[in-house]
Order: sequence, then C-alpha cells, then structure tokens
Amino acid sequence: MSRDDMPADPKRQSPWRNPMVWLMVGFPLAAVVAGIATVFIAIDAGGSDAIPDDVRRTAQIQTTELGPDERAAERKLAAVFSVQEGAVEVLVATGDFDRGHPLKLSLLHPVDAAQDIALTLQPNGRGGWSATHALDVGHAWRVQLLDDAGTWRLLARLPAGQRGVLLRPSLAGDDDAVATPPPAKAP
Repeated sequence: MSRDDMPADPKRQSPWRNPMVWLMVGFPLAAVVAGIATVFIAIDAGGSDAIPDDVRRTAQIQTTELGPDERAAERKLAAVFSVQEGAVEVLVATGDFDRGHPLKLSLLHPVDAAQDIALTLQPNGRGGWSATHALDVGHAWRVQLLDDAGTWRLLARLPAGQRGVLLRPSLAGDDDAVATPPPAKAP
C-alpha cells in the first residue's frame, strides 16, 4: 500500500476543511464587513433632511417655528405658483400682499437637497412676481414662498408633470387660506 492510498489521519487534517469552522468564522466576518459598509453609506448620504425648517428639540419633542404660517393664515394669504417656459411666476389669489417688494421662492427637491433651488421673485407689473428659471417638472417639488423679511410663509407640493399649484399657509383649514368671493348682487 502506498502512502497516497492510506486514509488521512484525522489528527493531521486541517481545521479549514471542516464546514463548521467556515460558518463560525464566516458569519461574524460578514457582519463586520456589512457594518463597516453601512457606516460608509451613511457618511456618504450626508445629513440633509427633506424638510429644511429649523427644528428645536425640547424634552424629546421636536418643534418647529410656526409663526410665519400663523401670520399668513391671519392675513388670509394665498397665491398661485405657475411654471412657464423659462420662467416661474406667482400671482395673488387672496390676501393683502405688499406688491412692491420681492419675494423669496424655495423649490425643494424631494430626494436630493443639493438640487434645491432658491429664487428671488421680482414684481412683474401684472400684479404678481416672476423670475427667469427653466424648472424641470419631471418630478415633484416642495414649494415655499416667503416675503423678503420672512414674516409669513406659503407652502404647497407641485406634483410631477404639473405646471401650477395653489400656495397656502400650512396651518390654514380649507376655509382659511382661500376666501370665497361674495355672491354677486343682482342689479
């Protein structure tokens, strides 16, 4: 009998030939690699929130400043935001706007904060405000309109493919933001 034909001595066999050793080493090693990969993915994602409002956390309760929304609701402000070819425009729907001052328009991308757009709208002489900007309507936008001092705020969501939306205070009920016109009097 030759040496190659002899059965291997179990004491001399390598432990790496046993599948249980691979399981005992492989699973913890895979968990460590997955954990490190998760950390790198989280670091690359950045800390951008979908909602850019300043937020305070007090006693484990998250709060945000609602004063601009309350002032817009008190003044019954509402406006129509529209997207034209190469321009965006805001027209007054209801409320007392100061038509001589510019407005701040924020277009917030739904996923990537790096694609957010901030525009200053100038009075356009047609009772509204406008700015030159070609807006991609291929995806939804969160639209936020403020006066130049930030004392009031109007919000809306512009769905993908849509070219206009009504901006209202976030605290307004259906009756508060858009006042219904009085009925016409018969002559």
